[in-house]
Amino acid sequence: MVVNTPDSDTGGAGGLLETRRDPTTQLTGWRQFVEADQTSFDLLPEDRRRSLGPADQETYDDARILYHSELQVVRTSAVREIAHQGRLLTLLNQRETGARRGLIVSGQQTTGKTTALKQLGRLHELRVRQRHPDSDGIPVVYLTAPPKGSPRKLAIEFARFLGLPSVSARHNTIDITNVVCQVMIEARTDLVLVDEIHLLNHGTTAGEDLSDHLKYFTEHLPATFVYAGIDVEQSGVFTGIRGRQMGGRCTLVRTGAFPRNAEWRSLIATLEDTLRLHRHQPQTLVNLSDYLHQRTGGMIGSLSHLIRAAAITAILDQSERITQSMLKKTRIDHNSENASRQRAG
Repeated sequence: MVVNTPDSDTGGAGGLLETRRDPTTQLTGWRQFVEADQTSFDLLPEDRRRSLGPADQETYDDARILYHSELQVVRTSAVREIAHQGRLLTLLNQRETGARRGLIVSGQQTTGKTTALKQLGRLHELRVRQRHPDSDGIPVVYLTAPPKGSPRKLAIEFARFLGLPSVSARHNTIDITNVVCQVMIEARTDLVLVDEIHLLNHGTTAGEDLSDHLKYFTEHLPATFVYAGIDVEQSGVFTGIRGRQMGGRCTLVRTGAFPRNAEWRSLIATLEDTLRLHRHQPQTLVNLSDYLHQRTGGMIGSLSHLIRAAAITAILDQSERITQSMLKKTRIDHNSENASRQRAG
């Protein structure tokens, strides 16, 4: 939990817990992510809020800002599909002794690939913990493909996640790989998540070497591998013999922009329900769904950024509401801004 709800001991001011988290590419950070509850915040009644002193008001507003800064995960159709396919593959692979089937999540930037990948891992780990509450295993490993990757860099990414203190610069790739595989087998790792897989280009020598080493891990670990990357089909991942082999073993799920339909409006409604502003008019954002689609192109990452940034602005400027004029002044990623100007023009 990142944010506490307001407590009566401070006259209604929200208390803040530790906000710093380790990256999810480290075991400590991954466990923090898995164990964190969905953040929640209860607004104070207006009379109590007005009675706060300056220090308590600042603490209360800081708590709301922290609450809005965290992405609220919405179970979209893509998230549900990836969770279903991922679980299905882990079940199919349970007793597999040969090549295990994998999953690739592909799509444009800001379409929710990483969010869906992490949610799959989180749900899997929580199920394992429920079945084996006394186990101290590591059911899920999450890492990103190293830029300009090499077999050694990939092995070190695994070692870094596991927090292996015995791995150092003097160890060669084979030594690191053997240690990593042994630890993961003993820890009963059965799901490996590899993000940024578009960096694995089979059209290059470095990409082929990295692919061969990743394949070594898949063959020596009793685990299901799930990958995510930007437009994987065009990135070179499926190029050549190695690419065809990978394509023959993996199911592909695409994420993309939301069309201007009922799910888009439902997504906006869900995000609007998470707002904790004192003067925001309900249904304002839902009624602006066409405008929000034009601004973001239907990209969930851009939509979330826009709404959260506007909510924080509403707290900072004390307007306590989101309006279309405020949204127009709120900047988001360059790609969405540029595409929005073209659509409007």
